[in-house]
Amino acid sequence: MRLAGFTTSSIVDGPGVRVTVFCQGCPLRCPGCHNPSTHAVDGGREVGVGELVDVIEHERLASGLTLSGGEPTVQAADCAVLARAARGRGWSVWCYSGYTWQVLVRRAARDPGLAELLLLVDVMVAGPYVRARRTLSLPWRGSANQVLVDVPASLGSGEERRLDV
Repeated sequence: MRLAGFTTSSIVDGPGVRVTVFCQGCPLRCPGCHNPSTHAVDGGREVGVGELVDVIEHERLASGLTLSGGEPTVQAADCAVLARAARGRGWSVWCYSGYTWQVLVRRAARDPGLAELLLLVDVMVAGPYVRARRTLSLPWRGSANQVLVDVPASLGSGEERRLDV
């Protein structure tokens, strides 16, 4: 798996203390992105997925996993392995994507790794970062167009269901 890095003690990438994995590579390259160093697909470093699963399994303070980036859905199958390990610990799983929910669902219809990942995610922070809509007042988002998608409710209903936070 290609990573920009990870942390075991994030308190800004979802509720509680979280392990946050910053995936390397993003085809969207949103202007003003706060992680532009994650855009290049050949940047970062290769890390075995098993190594990250070990981090999750041995972490004592965290109660959740956040997949960030770059664009985690570009490495969806590997991210699904991490999400499954987190779920095995009883953790919540959040994922940040620059794609809208509708685009993610269409992509998942053609990508089994992404389909599996969506089944394991609790909340998807969806939508591109838009510099003109930058906000510091909405939790867990950088721009006002980004939404918190309740993934299980959305998959169950066939319609995007948002969390009001």
